[in-house]
Amino acid sequence: MAVTGKLIMHQDISSRGDLFHDLLRHRPNDIATISPDKLHGCDILEGERGAVGSVICWDYTQDGEKKSTKEIIEEVDETNHMIVFKVIEGDLLGDLYKSFKIIFHVEPKGDGQLAIWTLEFEKLNTSVPYPTSFMDYLLHLTIDMDAHNVQQPIDE
Repeated sequence: MAVTGKLIMHQDISSRGDLFHDLLRHRPNDIATISPDKLHGCDILEGERGAVGSVICWDYTQDGEKKSTKEIIEEVDETNHMIVFKVIEGDLLGDLYKSFKIIFHVEPKGDGQLAIWTLEFEKLNTSVPYPTSFMDYLLHLTIDMDAHNVQQPIDE
C-alpha cells in the first residue's frame, strides 16, 4: 500500500529570494563551491540550464553517504522565486519512494523573507521513513547559501 506525504520547512533568510532562485535555477554548480561538503556537482543532461523540461543530475553527500539524483525541472515561477524539481531517478527513488518532488520558493515574512522547501512524495509502503533526513540536508544547504548570499554585493 502506497502512502503519500508532504513535508514543509520554513527557514528565515537574510538575503534576497531572487539570489536563491538564481542559484538553484541558473547557477547550481555555484552551490558546490558554496557548500562543497554537501553538493559536489550538477550536470545538465538535457535541455538548457534553468529551463522547464531540463534534466539535471545532482551529486551530493547526505548523512556521510555519497548520493545522486536525476531531476526534471517541472515548473518555474519568477514572481514567487519558485522552482519545482520532479525526481525521475536516483537515491530518492527505488526502494523507498515511488514518486518524489522537491519544491523551493520564497515568501515575505515581515521585514524579511522565508525560504520554503516542500517535499511531496509517495512511499512504497508504510514502513518507509519520512524523508526528514533529506529535509535536514536542505535546511543546512539553505543556511550555507544564505550566508554566502549575504556576503554578495547588492545590485541595484
